[in-house]
Amino acid sequence: MKIGFVGLGLIGGSILRSIKEKHPDYHTLGFSRSQAPLLLAKEEGMLDEIVDCLDERMGSVDYIFLCTPVEYIASYLEKLKPVLSSHTILTDVGSVKGYILNAVKKEGLEANYIGGHPMAGSEKTGYANSSSLLLENAFYAICPTDLVDPKKVEELVELVRDMGALPVVMDAFVHDKSVAGISHVPHIIASSLVNLVKQNDNEEQMMKRMAAGGFKDITRIASSSPEMWEQICSTNAEAISNLLGKYIALLQEAKDAVDGNAKSYVHEMFESSKEYRDAINDNKRGAKGPIQPFYGFYCDLKDEEGSIALVANILAFKQVSIKNIGIVHYREFTRGALLIEFYREDAMELAEQVLTEHGYTIYK
Repeated sequence: MKIGFVGLGLIGGSILRSIKEKHPDYHTLGFSRSQAPLLLAKEEGMLDEIVDCLDERMGSVDYIFLCTPVEYIASYLEKLKPVLSSHTILTDVGSVKGYILNAVKKEGLEANYIGGHPMAGSEKTGYANSSSLLLENAFYAICPTDLVDPKKVEELVELVRDMGALPVVMDAFVHDKSVAGISHVPHIIASSLVNLVKQNDNEEQMMKRMAAGGFKDITRIASSSPEMWEQICSTNAEAISNLLGKYIALLQEAKDAVDGNAKSYVHEMFESSKEYRDAINDNKRGAKGPIQPFYGFYCDLKDEEGSIALVANILAFKQVSIKNIGIVHYREFTRGALLIEFYREDAMELAEQVLTEHGYTIYK
């Protein structure tokens, strides 16, 4: 199989690495406005060929991954159209799908296009920070057009699985509404909340000084790239605006409840949100589709050198595989200081038993 890449940053580089790691015999080509990532990828053996223009070499491959910012993809579609073979599939990694689909329809390339959105990332950018593990267990939205060959969709699904990601086939506009709710609007809310505190803090910056775990957790995503979010808001404006309007209405209801001391409304609001939020990772209820259940617990830990390494070594000695481990920096809502997550329920149960035997206190 031959696979081309237009643009080679964090996501494109991670896709390239994961494909090449799984299929070293696949022939990979790369094009980018910047030569540095291409040369590095070639030096590392990830890219087999660097192309200096979008000609027949790129147009005849099996798949082309468009890994540029969303607003630039339309121009690349226009450049690729004259050289594109009938069997070549264009896919992309943009976080907005409807905007790109409209550009695809404008160029008459629906039979060649399957939208894609790997829901993974990092605070670091660029090919140099890419990793074959970045996509592991990450959701990967796949949004085919009505005219593309279903066999090609199945093939791309398998390729995504080879990357270690979790493919989810869905409509492009359903995707945009979904990510507006779970990603785009939350980023706007986080940014607005930070600015609310900034604008209402006193001269001593007491709010800033007292900002602890809860505030930091729900505003962490406000540190994202302003340039990227400017593009997202402009390319997914309709879905974002619609949900923002509904959110503003909910905020007004909450304000009215606080003003009117409507305790039952406030209680029901928190009860309803708690129930839904807890169900996201509730392995007893069993979510449908590719959503994975959460197997993990909190562990009390002394604040001393080597304490995390000791826990990891105890579990490694018992051959318990850890999926994720993180320090809990606050005690506002959560007991314990270390969050440990596992791939399977039996591993979680064994880890709980082993750590309890070693004197650790576990909180589920």
